[in-house]
Amino acid sequence: MNYLDIEEKKLVPVVLELNVLLADYNLYYQKLRGFHWNVLGKNFFDLHVKFEELYNEAKVKIDEIAERILTLQHHPASQFREYIKLASVEEIAPLMKDTEMIEELLGDHKKILKQMKTILRHADEAGDEGTIDLIGAYIRELEKSSWMLNAWSKSTSDHLDTSLINQS
Repeated sequence: MNYLDIEEKKLVPVVLELNVLLADYNLYYQKLRGFHWNVLGKNFFDLHVKFEELYNEAKVKIDEIAERILTLQHHPASQFREYIKLASVEEIAPLMKDTEMIEELLGDHKKILKQMKTILRHADEAGDEGTIDLIGAYIRELEKSSWMLNAWSKSTSDHLDTSLINQS
């Protein structure tokens, strides 16, 4: 039964790209776990908690993405060998400085956001409002996490662009 009222051939690119996002999130999740376990230094307490928060959010998204693929009447990728083959997020050793961890995550965010925009384009072409809604919320959340990680990596003397505000 086609309860979606969307042509199957239009859904194929959406499902393929959702599987790439699923792979990206699985590798991102594991990277966050590794960072959570291995972070050292003066920022340990802040980053240990933040990495746990981020991997818990990623775990929820992994399930939601897989369930969206199932809703679109396809099976999601579910083996790590598939994830490694599909993902743009790369597996790395977690033994690095805290600042390098944040830089790595921001790079992953950029890759994941790019993948989400690809999905949006295909979902729009298919008329797949459910996927558009899901991914749109993910974009907003990941952009906010990126802003926070980027702010953490700045010096207290750094400033954002002030050209659009009235300065007295």
